Amino acid sequence: MDRTDRKPNIIYILADDMGYGDISAFNEKCPFTTPNLDLMCERGMRFTDAHATAAVCTPSRYGFLTGRYNWRSVLKSEVIGGYSAPILEEGRTTVASMLQSQGYRTCMVGKWHLGMDFAKTDGFYEKEGFAACDGVDYAGSIKGSPTEHGFDYYYGISGSLDMPPYIYIENNRFTALPDRVTKGTGKKFWREGPTAPDFIHENVLDDFCDKVLEKIEEYREAPFFIYFAMPAPHAPILPAGRFLGKSGTNEYGDFVLHCDDVVGRISRKLEETGLLENTILAYASDNGCSPFVDFQELKAKGHSPSYHFRGAKADIYEGGHRIPYIVQWPEKIRGGSVSGAVVCLSDFLATIADCLDVALKENEGEDSVSNLPLWTEERTEVRQDIVHQSIDGSLSIRKGKWKLEMCPESGGWSYPKPGEEPEDAPQFQLYDLETDIGETQNVIAKYPEMAVTLREILTGYIRSGRSTPGTKQKNNGQEVWETILWIDEKQG
Repeated sequence: MDRTDRKPNIIYILADDMGYGDISAFNEKCPFTTPNLDLMCERGMRFTDAHATAAVCTPSRYGFLTGRYNWRSVLKSEVIGGYSAPILEEGRTTVASMLQSQGYRTCMVGKWHLGMDFAKTDGFYEKEGFAACDGVDYAGSIKGSPTEHGFDYYYGISGSLDMPPYIYIENNRFTALPDRVTKGTGKKFWREGPTAPDFIHENVLDDFCDKVLEKIEEYREAPFFIYFAMPAPHAPILPAGRFLGKSGTNEYGDFVLHCDDVVGRISRKLEETGLLENTILAYASDNGCSPFVDFQELKAKGHSPSYHFRGAKADIYEGGHRIPYIVQWPEKIRGGSVSGAVVCLSDFLATIADCLDVALKENEGEDSVSNLPLWTEERTEVRQDIVHQSIDGSLSIRKGKWKLEMCPESGGWSYPKPGEEPEDAPQFQLYDLETDIGETQNVIAKYPEMAVTLREILTGYIRSGRSTPGTKQKNNGQEVWETILWIDEKQG
């Protein structure tokens, strides 16, 4: 087959905790320049109203891979750890398994964070939270790895870079046995845990990029999908020495520049191999920037990772889930184009299915809407609405300019945190994002009928198991859970 006639290659780069304002093409006041991400914008389409399904990483990764809102899974709030059991259902269609069925070679590199089942010894003892578990057989086979969910090959880590175990995984096995225990402090923080001899936290981002470049070379003669889940700029904040001080802000800004450099390395590889024109190269973040990076220190240097949005990672506010999103595909997408349409990480499954003329089944991509008409500029909007989630499980729904948040506070880590709201605060929040993008004026008392309309749409989506047209589907885990009880109770 002539290379120009074959199916497009696909590389999806998902940054970890990068804010909307961290890319200079998205933020005119950014004190540093991200040349490689800006070049992607020049070559492709920049989305200014893109969102993760949740304001934290485990759920948003579930949403991206499955095309399904994460709260339909067994995980109704929070995130999981490096030793946690899988939350991704066996047999559920993912972007990778769909592409695998279409003849693609599929590969994932980086942070999985959707749970795995490690082999255990008789002395296994599971610890709560993100601590290392006792009694793990690091020489045993791993169940629930990406290779069981549509990926031909996997190389990465089970959770975030600050969560043990600190051992590379290849396919369904650890690549080495731990020989020491390490921990990090300050901005270089990572939790104490078993570490392999070849695992150096400072090298992980570049090690993963090297693997992506290797796979591009290996797969260059056949259609391929590479999902690169970067562990950065999430904590530990570890920019390579060549980037220290380059951003003029703090180590976090320097780490953003390191991430930008990784994007440049991948872009140049595509150019060198002649694959750039027929490759869909997408870049997004899994949620907003974390307060861990020291917002006050960055503000003093003139930088706001959340841009002009309220809140940050974990919050129901825009800063928690509004993300930078760029898609480059020279053969189909006009360079330098900008879309203000509302889009979601969960849309990628339906979009790629549309690109390949694949019909999704009733139980596939229940919350995924094709963005292809946006890419080709045939339409300016494709979504009627979108649902978001904060770390504590609070939901919100956005329709047009209206956003209804089903909690009286941030639902996350920003003020007011859950339990910190004033006693007389309304139980829900309604904002007009057209006139109040900073979410400063709760107008629910002024427009109660709009709040009722949005609440009815949201509860309908919850109970029907989908937000796209089709037959009713079943959510996993509890059919009625705390968030829904809260909504019903407060509405009486």
